[in-house]
Amino acid sequence: MTEYTAPLRDMRFVLNDLVGMDRITSLPGYEHAEPDLTDAILEEAARFAGNVLAPLNQSGDKDGARLEADGAHTAAGFRDAYAQFVAGGWNALGCDPDYGGQGLPAVLGTAVKEMWNAANMAFSLCPLLTTGAIEALHLVGTDAQKAMYLPKMVAGTWTGTMNLTEPQAGSDLAAVRSRAVPDGEQYRIYGQKIFITYGDHDMTENIVHLVLARLPDAPEGVRGISLFVVPKYLVNQDGSPGARNDVYCVSLEHKLGIHASPTAIMAYGDNEGAIGTMVGEPNRGLEYMFIMMNRARFDVGLQGVAISDRAFQHALAYARNRVQGTETGVRGGGRVAIIKHPDVRRMLMSMKSRTEAMRALAYVVAAALDTAQRHPEPAERARNQAMVDLLIPVVKGWSTESAIEIASTGVQIHGGMGFIEETGAAQFLRDARILAIYEGTTGIQANDLVGRKILRDQGAAARAAIAEMREVSRRLESAAGDDLAAIGAGLRDAIALLEQVLAWVLGTYPSDPRAVLAGAVPLLHLFGIVAGGWQSARAALAAADHLAAGDNEEPGFYRAKIGTVRFYADHILSEASGLAHTVMYGAAGVLALDEDAFAG
Repeated sequence: MTEYTAPLRDMRFVLNDLVGMDRITSLPGYEHAEPDLTDAILEEAARFAGNVLAPLNQSGDKDGARLEADGAHTAAGFRDAYAQFVAGGWNALGCDPDYGGQGLPAVLGTAVKEMWNAANMAFSLCPLLTTGAIEALHLVGTDAQKAMYLPKMVAGTWTGTMNLTEPQAGSDLAAVRSRAVPDGEQYRIYGQKIFITYGDHDMTENIVHLVLARLPDAPEGVRGISLFVVPKYLVNQDGSPGARNDVYCVSLEHKLGIHASPTAIMAYGDNEGAIGTMVGEPNRGLEYMFIMMNRARFDVGLQGVAISDRAFQHALAYARNRVQGTETGVRGGGRVAIIKHPDVRRMLMSMKSRTEAMRALAYVVAAALDTAQRHPEPAERARNQAMVDLLIPVVKGWSTESAIEIASTGVQIHGGMGFIEETGAAQFLRDARILAIYEGTTGIQANDLVGRKILRDQGAAARAAIAEMREVSRRLESAAGDDLAAIGAGLRDAIALLEQVLAWVLGTYPSDPRAVLAGAVPLLHLFGIVAGGWQSARAALAAADHLAAGDNEEPGFYRAKIGTVRFYADHILSEASGLAHTVMYGAAGVLALDEDAFAG
């Protein structure tokens, strides 16, 4: 497997030219995130990702996690890598300084987390879940819970999980059956949870589980679910781990990918009952868990960016070194590297352009989250929060589905060697496949985009985004140069289609909701392609501005950026017309058959 090199040049370009880090660091509480500090963090994160995490990726996939009599054990090298991760303070990057965090912007943490996930996605799932648990406890936990758990979790010496899914429930959380029986000021939890990422492992001294369960008098459905914090080891008065709680990993799932990440089946209360305390108010657990879930959905979308970049780097290295065939149009020439072949170049450009579009969109959404939390003006906070809410399902759904295609293209570039595990290309495809499933499938993200994000405000946030997109297309169409004009025209046409589909959804849903939801996933893909094109177009404009200003230090980078966006406009934005047609006219085919007719 090739080494991982963090794409720092493109990351810095996105942070400085599209996000505007000077604007983020002017927000209250972020003034200390000066350029020298952020550069040092990015450089050190790249070193840690490349030198510590990446070398464990293929061996971890081969060895996997295993369950023994004393619990789950991670693959060789993971415990030591995690100890270095904690010693470096990486878990605390974006956390509240009151609990030992560094209080740095989410958008900077987004760049760092992309590196972790690209280097070793199975490893990175552990801090991903811990971050979500920290956020939930920080926002709705009691003072006692915060004091007991947050300092250790922020430091990373304790990790966190979220326990939602049960065998009979799947994504239907209304069917959760786990019970919470009052016992004085605490509760005893009984039930089983499945698909619990890092539900048990050997990297830390304690694991803090956030668990959905029902009180004895709870109403049916999602309104009767409460949230509880249940540690693996009960916590002593001095804050140290104490007696073993009645929560155990009873099995590890055998998965298609992410083999080094222990995905646990957890049993609560097989003996005396697992002791926990309630987080927040009774029967509001699902509401609180969505705090974790929304952050996790964004982070999973970022995993799509990361695995795409890793697959692209791997395929690019192979294409540069694999000698096969002669160059098209060169008579009598010798054998050449396959990167010389037009179709291989097409595949590489598809991987590169989509990955860079996804990165730009994810970072801009992370910056909007920073602004929504820190801006002094309420109206600006509200505007940015609306943008975050609208685009998180797009980042999650579009980026993860794209990652599967991009990793598959990487296998294709390797040819037959891509189908051989030793080359490493297949692992990226296997690892990427889970991304469109966990933390809410693509269908769930698409229904969320339609129901909670477009219909709830009658398309107001979507129209605001479209207005910003249209301004970028106007700037491009008036700019000098054929490439910029072509990019602007492609974006303009795609925006018009998205706007047409938005009007159709708003007009059709009240009378025919099934027709709209039949096309919800194509709508999400359409929104993602256009939103990615919007940020890519901004990148092309910024690159052109650098070239026009005589920025001669890296003219090749800026010219390549414009060329990459031109490919995106011609090859990716052009898919918008087919997707728009599918959304508006595809329901008849989706709903054509009776259930019995599928088997015939």
